[in-house]
Amino acid sequence: METPLRTRAKTPDHPAPLRYSRTWETGVTSIAEARDAVTALLARVRPAPGRVPVQDAQLVVSELVTNAAKHAPGPCALLLELLPGATALRITVTDTSRTPPRRRRPDPRRIGGHGLQLVAMLAHGPEVTPLAHGKRVSATVPLAAAAGGT
Repeated sequence: METPLRTRAKTPDHPAPLRYSRTWETGVTSIAEARDAVTALLARVRPAPGRVPVQDAQLVVSELVTNAAKHAPGPCALLLELLPGATALRITVTDTSRTPPRRRRPDPRRIGGHGLQLVAMLAHGPEVTPLAHGKRVSATVPLAAAAGGT
């Protein structure tokens, strides 16, 4: 189930935040879909964030969604929420595994297993919330510091 890019109801004092959500019933079919959703959502931000924060957000969403696809049977869900003032993008992935993600010690000789290190470098988080039937993993990627930059 996909909720297209949309805005919530707004008042003159509180502009509507931008959001996107997607649920995959049998596991993630395409990590590229998640990256494309980040790109589409951030393209609506004014002033537009710079290229680097957009790429950071794409990498963080790729890592979190990949972990869900790799370690949990479906369904899983993705929620993207632009924080007030377009200062950051909150990325939340929910899956059916109760096992929290584990950050491995850095090892440049190892192939793979570096995703949570990257998330920690690029975002605030990850934050893990246990759920009755799985977990929710969230990270917040700053956008404002590099807004308008390259």
